Amino acid sequence: MVNIQKCGIIGCGFVGATTAFTLLGSGLFSEMVLLDANTAKARGEAMDLNHSLPFAKPMRVWAGDYADLSDCALNIITAGANQKPDETRMDLIHRNVAIFKDIIPRITAVNRDCILLIVSNPVDVLTYAALKLSGFPPQRVIGSGTVLDTARLKYLLGEHLHVDSRSVHAFIIGEHGDSELAVWSSANVSGIDLSDFCEICGECTAASTMRALYEDVRDSAYQIIEDKGATYYAIAMAVRRIAECIVRDEHSVLPVSTLVQAHYGLDGICMGVPSIVGRTGVETVLDIPLSSDEMRNLQTSAQALREAIDQISL
Repeated sequence: MVNIQKCGIIGCGFVGATTAFTLLGSGLFSEMVLLDANTAKARGEAMDLNHSLPFAKPMRVWAGDYADLSDCALNIITAGANQKPDETRMDLIHRNVAIFKDIIPRITAVNRDCILLIVSNPVDVLTYAALKLSGFPPQRVIGSGTVLDTARLKYLLGEHLHVDSRSVHAFIIGEHGDSELAVWSSANVSGIDLSDFCEICGECTAASTMRALYEDVRDSAYQIIEDKGATYYAIAMAVRRIAECIVRDEHSVLPVSTLVQAHYGLDGICMGVPSIVGRTGVETVLDIPLSSDEMRNLQTSAQALREAIDQISL
């Protein structure tokens, strides 16, 4: 039986270590085990995290091995090669699929009841790979999807509209990457249609403005990687949000990456789509209304993912 208050983090690089620190402060877990190919790195991160516990809630954190994942309800995989400047997420496919071929069987050998949360890039392709390699039901193999991209959109829209980003409701869906799309047709600010809100507050909703905002979202990671080498704070917060939905059985709607089966006329790929997330993982995929242009863009994004999946051997 798995312990809902215990999680494992596989990979202690920038994203894994920052995720561990973020989860330590969340109060969601009483135990957290860290794994890394570099055992000294995992050990050092665990020691550093433990030294922060006097300022946090009680928790057991340690560097372990795969046997220690046997009762983790949630295993978070951040391991993989880092994206380099001028490199797309898709350029990482073969390197990281090879890493997953080693990691996933070692997890499933000791634990077949957990939820796998995939964070490594390209996240949609690796979520699909993890699904096939694990043999788990689709609802228990979840990718971080476009949860971070959606947060970026909400932040930038909030800045543009001079309103709290938490009052902005809009989605980025599709690939977590260059073919992702913004769903403008249902975007709103606390229930007020985006175009109506912009008219009220006197802000521009011209197509060129919306396009620029979308491109800023799409290209954010490239800019951050160019400036500081890696992105890790915001994705760690996105992972925390997904973990909250699972541990607290929230039934919240997040655009996680999950297997699409006859949704939007698509099948056989994993990508970021609005889904109800709770204790059992992805409970329901929601076919939110899309405009004809948005549907075409989603089809294009799906095709890009299908071509990427066709490149890998599992």
